[in-house]
Amino acid sequence: MAKSKTKKRKLGAGDVASNRYASYRYELIERIECGVALLGTEVKALRASGAQLKDGYAAIRDGELWLHSVHIPPYLPASRDNHDPERPRKLLLHRDQIERLEARVSERGLTLVPTRIYFKGPVAKVEIALARGKDLYDKRQAIKDRESRRDMERGLREARR
Repeated sequence: MAKSKTKKRKLGAGDVASNRYASYRYELIERIECGVALLGTEVKALRASGAQLKDGYAAIRDGELWLHSVHIPPYLPASRDNHDPERPRKLLLHRDQIERLEARVSERGLTLVPTRIYFKGPVAKVEIALARGKDLYDKRQAIKDRESRRDMERGLREARR
């Protein structure tokens, strides 16, 4: 029996969605755990079918932290009273943490990127990372390092046989 080529990667324990592409596009400097204000149908949809974080970002507006462009699919049993899948969602942090992030983001080239959504007990949490965009050279270097590490591991495996 042939193996399927379209095998989906597994998420970490407790993860609803993760943004693996963020570590390729950005240099992740610091990670912060935030609460997120969700509607009832959003929580049920997260538990049932997850979310999509690839194009998501966080922004500070009027002293509050907001999560943008994160797609949480509609919850099918609640057809009439459903939520907007792309609506901005408020992230919950202490005031001093938001002010510190705002100071860091005002530096040139830093942004806030969601890296994963997960449940901690009954509460949904979002992990955001303070990140700096990578240049094309940095991405090529990361690919070269990963391939050389793979080749070394392959050589060691074959030498042990």
